[in-house]
Amino acid sequence: MTAILVTGADLASQALALLEGHEVVYAGKTPTEEDLVALCRKHDPVAIIVRYGKVSAAVMDAAPSLKVISKHGSGTDTIDKAAASTRGVEVVAAVGANAAAVAEQALALLLACAKSVVALDARMHAGHWDKATHKSLELGGRTVGLVGLGAIGLRFARMADALGMRVLGFDPFAKDLPAHVEAVDLATLWRESDAISLHCPLTEDNRGLLDAQTLAQCKRGVIVVNTARGGLIDEHALLAAVRSGQVAMAGLDSFAVEPMAPGHPFQGEKRIVLSPHIGGVTGDAYVNMGVAAAKNLLQVLARQAATT
Repeated sequence: MTAILVTGADLASQALALLEGHEVVYAGKTPTEEDLVALCRKHDPVAIIVRYGKVSAAVMDAAPSLKVISKHGSGTDTIDKAAASTRGVEVVAAVGANAAAVAEQALALLLACAKSVVALDARMHAGHWDKATHKSLELGGRTVGLVGLGAIGLRFARMADALGMRVLGFDPFAKDLPAHVEAVDLATLWRESDAISLHCPLTEDNRGLLDAQTLAQCKRGVIVVNTARGGLIDEHALLAAVRSGQVAMAGLDSFAVEPMAPGHPFQGEKRIVLSPHIGGVTGDAYVNMGVAAAKNLLQVLARQAATT
């Protein structure tokens, strides 16, 4: 019986049913590189399903039978793809499996920022009634700029359009965009957007995409939403922009270092709404990502078996 390593503590029962006949080994909720290396040496998996942690060259070298690494989700930045390529290990992802969940989280963060949901809730619970002094932002008629127009970005674009927003989008790989998305360059997107939402993968080319320079090009009072990868934003620059008023509010679901360490400067900042990278964590997405990850790896194994 061949082994499949899951870098997590569980997998949806629907996915496990697809993997019947394989030994499924779990690495736990917070696996380190050392944990994964040890498990690979012990079980020599033919496949790894990546939920948490990083899959490095050292992990791959500890599994000589490894043929495929399957992401339980869409982002593959936690996998050393160059190392996988040189070792003949295929990398596949469950693209679109959590698109609805993440797009809805992005919309929730945008609305929370525009409507001061968190601050007003705290004030109400403290016994205040701020109706005479508070004004929220109306999103209808305003412009949202989306960086990344894959399954998540396009789903978010549809919701923003339904709110009556003008939707700008930047994605050099996107084709045949719907009529409600206006393709623009980044300079235009920074300049014209009232809100910016990030929906692109993290690469070495776009690391720190939103930094002091690009934030300065944005409209004063812009809202920033990130449900993609924390490395897309220079966190020190964003904090400075929030404190100066250049950025009115930020809604963040991903961070440069996760989990966020106690004492992070974002903590306690009233104009930054935080969630712990749970955009894709819903019951439906859990099943969809698990099933897609299982199907993807089985397809690779079947194809490779057919050619040997």
